[in-house]
Amino acid sequence: MMRENWTDASLMRQLLMWSLGALVMVWACFVFLAYRTGVEEADELTDGHLASVAVLLLGIRGLPATDQSTELLRLREERLKNHDYQQSLSVLVWDAKGQLRWRSGEAPTLAFDGAAEGYATVLAGDENMAWRSFSQWNRERTQKVAVMLRLGERDALAHDIAGQMIEPGLWLLPVVSLALGLAISRGLRPLLELSSEVAALDVQSAEKRIARRPLREFDSVVSSINALLDRQQQVLERERQLANEIAHELRTPLASIVLQTQALEAAQDVGAQAPVLQQIRTDTLRAAHVLDQLLALARSSRGHSGSGWEKINLAQLARNVAAEYGQAAWERNDSIEVHAVDSVLLFAQPVLLEMALRNLVENALKHTPPGTRIVIGCAEDLVPARGAAWLQVCDDGAREGMSVQAPLADSLHLGHEIVARVAAEHGAKFWKSPCVAPFTTCYRIDFAAVPERPAG
Repeated sequence: MMRENWTDASLMRQLLMWSLGALVMVWACFVFLAYRTGVEEADELTDGHLASVAVLLLGIRGLPATDQSTELLRLREERLKNHDYQQSLSVLVWDAKGQLRWRSGEAPTLAFDGAAEGYATVLAGDENMAWRSFSQWNRERTQKVAVMLRLGERDALAHDIAGQMIEPGLWLLPVVSLALGLAISRGLRPLLELSSEVAALDVQSAEKRIARRPLREFDSVVSSINALLDRQQQVLERERQLANEIAHELRTPLASIVLQTQALEAAQDVGAQAPVLQQIRTDTLRAAHVLDQLLALARSSRGHSGSGWEKINLAQLARNVAAEYGQAAWERNDSIEVHAVDSVLLFAQPVLLEMALRNLVENALKHTPPGTRIVIGCAEDLVPARGAAWLQVCDDGAREGMSVQAPLADSLHLGHEIVARVAAEHGAKFWKSPCVAPFTTCYRIDFAAVPERPAG
């Protein structure tokens, strides 16, 4: 098993990164909104405080004169601690004529404006400092009160309140992140277990299967993996049988060649050497035929590509193959015919399709006795549900009174394996179809409705 590398892509890491990223973004929005809310609430609290003090002072009769001593409105007892939110307020009181009657606090004196009332932010003093003020006349308009607070002090209060609002969220962020990471890790545990079980699979073992999971989301994945394992086992078993048959088929002619060579070396009579040489030639051709079939099988297995596809005339391909095997059929006293219309167009790989048709014709020539009638047929399928076209090779080699020639040159059916793989490459079906008298054997390829461009 390969070791995990931090640079490798990981579903766990991606989920954690995206989840934490989303969490941080949401948390940042929360902090921003909490800060703005805290500032706004602090501003409203301060303005309300200014208005409350002004209304309270408007109800007091007989305020001291301006020549009396003034001081900051702070707690004076040593044992009493000033509150964090206690503010340094300043008060100005004018009479109806605009004369300053009373002043308290460190705020500078403002110019009297009889018409101005309510909240205002003003710049006053030698340092041109910003102040927040609230001014109002009493009901008789005999006395006007202005309560003032340094703007910096108000902002400090606002920032403090906002900070108090966002601080719990900042403390909770790492806790929530840790809990989120643990939750994701726990939630992905079934997937990690399935991944480990798949990684530990041995495709050579026919008994190994993936166990079903209690989570229904894994049902399709487990079923697909098990189906893939079943197909893999079928392919492996098929390849093992094919390898055994190939070894057996090659061992027989090669062993015969060795024995015949030894007999040839021991033979003294020239006349006795002729049948031995003929047998060596036959066994050599048989071994060469098996090797040719193996090469064709490998070539058909490499045909899974998008190149080599073109629109061909299936009927013309059948006529060309029949013409090439006409001499071989004549030498065996066989007949080979083509039953097809002038044109059967199909989008296919002509090289592979010709190889498959050659194998079917060769099987008909090699596996039947002399005097056999062989017919190659093709046409467009009249039933659209079954496919686009069909191609078949029929013979009457197994008719009554005819003996099958032995030994068979292709006893392991490599030719049929080649045809089956070529058909699979074209999305077609290769099968042994029913025969119409007088024929006794028919092998047919049914082509599906092939698109203009094949997939892949």
